[in-house]
Amino acid sequence: MGIKSRYEYLKEILLRYKYATRAQKKNILDEFCNNCGYNRKYAIRLLNSKNKSRPPKASKRGRKKFYHDPLIAQVLTDIWVATNLACAKRLKAMIPLFLPHYKKYILSKEIKQKLLKISPASIDRLMAPSRAKFTKKGLAPTKPGSIIKKQIPIKTNQWNETIPGFIEADTVAHCGSTVAGMFVYSLNCVDIASGWTEQRAVWGKGERGVLEAIKDIEKSIPFPIKGFDCDNGSEFLNWHLLRHLTERKQPVQFTR
Repeated sequence: MGIKSRYEYLKEILLRYKYATRAQKKNILDEFCNNCGYNRKYAIRLLNSKNKSRPPKASKRGRKKFYHDPLIAQVLTDIWVATNLACAKRLKAMIPLFLPHYKKYILSKEIKQKLLKISPASIDRLMAPSRAKFTKKGLAPTKPGSIIKKQIPIKTNQWNETIPGFIEADTVAHCGSTVAGMFVYSLNCVDIASGWTEQRAVWGKGERGVLEAIKDIEKSIPFPIKGFDCDNGSEFLNWHLLRHLTERKQPVQFTR
């Protein structure tokens, strides 16, 4: 029996219980406890309570809200916009870098600790109302490749970026004011430690064309590639590039 049904049942027997004899009250009480599953003393308190204008509130299940302070969501949104709408996992890694320079609001020690402990799932939940209000700056010709996302982890801070070989890759569209039709892209690869940069022009963003350009870049740089990080574009997230980087004697750490 649900809580509303129990309340309706309580209203039905109240008047009868009030004017019943001692023996009748005992029978009504037994009936009430059996039907609703209440403890006898709790049932007596309900029947004798003066405040019967509304049903008792159901207790909320689950953990208490830990990030209920609206300032937490506001700070997350400010950092999210400053990072050009980074995903929750990247935003989680960026919070310790941005927080010391955040000056829009005065943050208590407790708020800062909660921001540093918050998980990507909690970030997504708190920022759900804000996501529809903002869009990334500039044209976005990148079409996400979703087929093999699970095979390629998101990079946070697992690289040793003090030695050469860890590459950041991206494509830049030379499309003018519209992304309609075919046009040239620049494939840019930058080594994080040394700053060594290589570019190749690619017609369109076909998987095989981008792969051939990456192979040509590998021949030009003076050190072996140890890590390769890219965005979620389909020109990178495909089986051709995944096999090329991982199925070799010394596999390359492929992240996105």
